[in-house]
Amino acid sequence: MSSSQAVVQHLPFLRRYARALTGSQASGDAYVAATLESLIASPKLLESEANPRVALYRLFTKIWNSIKVNGAPDAGEPNSPPQQHLTQITPRPRQAFLLVALEGFSEEDAARILDCDLPTLRALVEESGRELAAEIATDVLIIEDETFIAMDIEALVESLGHRVIGVARTHAEAIALARKTPPGLILADIQLADGSSGLDAVNELLSAFEVPVIFITAYPERFLTGQRPEPAFLIAKPFQLAVVSAVASQALFFGRKARLRERQPIA
Repeated sequence: MSSSQAVVQHLPFLRRYARALTGSQASGDAYVAATLESLIASPKLLESEANPRVALYRLFTKIWNSIKVNGAPDAGEPNSPPQQHLTQITPRPRQAFLLVALEGFSEEDAARILDCDLPTLRALVEESGRELAAEIATDVLIIEDETFIAMDIEALVESLGHRVIGVARTHAEAIALARKTPPGLILADIQLADGSSGLDAVNELLSAFEVPVIFITAYPERFLTGQRPEPAFLIAKPFQLAVVSAVASQALFFGRKARLRERQPIA
């Protein structure tokens, strides 16, 4: 594939990233245009990387970081609520978050684009999680039967600015807690203390209200092969707390906050 073909292939995604980064399509497109002008002047810029998409975003990042960002939205183009929240995050953490969560780059590629090492990239993503959570704090239900893991998750969730409505060790406890206070986010194990299924508990809860779900489990194959809710996120044990932070913020950012459906209450 030629350099020009690579640019054409990735251009729509770069425009999406630029809009999310700046808060305005017109402002984002101005940076994309500057990137394309640089490529026209120096076509070999993309040849410095084995991955043309990484090279394109890396060049865009250099240009974006070198010019004062115009984050004002276009007139007549109001931001969606997630976009409004995102523009409150400071620039570099916002870049890290979007590269991983929105654009789907690996940590290694995102670090290359931002010209930093992996620990720095992970710290930036974690910082974005804290800043974003402060904007979209919600009630969180934890379904986890291992005490120390539950304590770690609870401490992390609260450090992000969320409120933990309770920790359930069984299917029945999860239903009871959610009946009392419908959560805005669920973090659930799959295999619970009494042999019951966190997956079944979540599916039952989702029959009453819509909520983003993150499964944190040592049995990812049960999630992948069973009847599972969509959309849902999966984190395999053992896990890094920074990963939980980033995924929680990702789930909330993409508009999957809880909203009650017009159905009967949980029986």
